[in-house]
Amino acid sequence: MNEIWINALLSTVIVSVASFAGALFLAFKIKLLQKIVFVLVSFAVGALFGNAFFILIPESQEMLGNSLQMGLLVVGGIVLMFIVEKLIHWQHNHNVEGIKHEAPLGYISLFTDGLHNFIDGILIASSWMVSAEIGLATTLAVIAHEIPQEISDFGILIHAGFSRKKALFFNFLAACTAIAGAIGTLLLDTLLTNISTYILPLAAGGFVYLAGSDLIPELHREKSVRKNTLQLIVMLMGLALMLYIGQNHEHHHEHHHEHTEECNHDH
Repeated sequence: MNEIWINALLSTVIVSVASFAGALFLAFKIKLLQKIVFVLVSFAVGALFGNAFFILIPESQEMLGNSLQMGLLVVGGIVLMFIVEKLIHWQHNHNVEGIKHEAPLGYISLFTDGLHNFIDGILIASSWMVSAEIGLATTLAVIAHEIPQEISDFGILIHAGFSRKKALFFNFLAACTAIAGAIGTLLLDTLLTNISTYILPLAAGGFVYLAGSDLIPELHREKSVRKNTLQLIVMLMGLALMLYIGQNHEHHHEHHHEHTEECNHDH
């Protein structure tokens, strides 16, 4: 139990620091970052899709044992993300009407970023509850999409009139809500057993939505053949990494299952 707490909290701290590092990099190397951000987004697309289809969905199927229930939860995750994003866009549209409203835009951006990171913390903690492989894969997928996400959030804060120091500080605070999400989930798991069984397929749906709805349209803006080729290669690398982790997880599962059967047979 203690190991799950340590791994989950360490992962959320790493995610928070990684997002801060991305924003810090932007603060000093804007031109360089603009050139490589599409590579980060491409990797994030592969990692999110790979984590959803190679790890979270197969694991959910095994845990729930009911494909219809699992399918409903995955779709539920997609719909939930759609609703959250609609609310965010609605808030943005009601607050962006002129220069006077740019500061509120910055604070709305921080609130929604904090909410996203809180959800990431829930997903990371739930994944570590299932196994080390799934915990690691989900942490990597979250980091992959968090870095470009935090970079764009930092850009919004600067646009809204925040100083670089203030933008970095508030961006880091928003990133730290992931830790609160993880702690809340770990505490809740002691009250509601197997909460991760239902969170994993919701997370899979959320990752599919995020990669397909938010990140892929960003990649389509690129017109250069060379950069499009690089996008595809990096995306496949993200998928391959998750496939590799997923395969290792399967072997671990099979070995554990065989060992359990042997123990039962001996008894």
